[in-house]
Amino acid sequence: MSDLRDLYQEVLLDHSKRPRNFGVLEDADHHAVGHNPLCGDKVVVYLRMEGDRIADIRFQGQGCAVSQASASMMTESVKGKTRAEAEALFERFHELLTGTEPETASPELGKLAIFAGVRKYPVRVKCATLAWHTLRAALERKAEMVSTE
Repeated sequence: MSDLRDLYQEVLLDHSKRPRNFGVLEDADHHAVGHNPLCGDKVVVYLRMEGDRIADIRFQGQGCAVSQASASMMTESVKGKTRAEAEALFERFHELLTGTEPETASPELGKLAIFAGVRKYPVRVKCATLAWHTLRAALERKAEMVSTE
């Protein structure tokens, strides 16, 4: 268990200090803004779609290490996927963090499985899922700000 906790901390810190796909996507055709008022996390998710596929994705924002790492890993996980595949991944990730089943990660989650321990800290679940809810809003072209409250 200590090895898994160490891996969690290592991956989380790496992605929070050096987020992947961070910045504005100039040719985005979808975007959404998310905010977690409880801790102040803010994120903007930008998408460029090619048909039903996420051709490119970026995010910008500020927040805690969990929020930033989750957004970074989310962008890596959904880039190149179809809208349906991204939605299915969102559902599996959300179930991992909020579900009633044991903390067993679906193999499709890959590295995202490191977030399994977050479910023990309900306030952090909102940090970890903010970017995902914002991605969903961007895919649906929702204009209103996404909130975790």
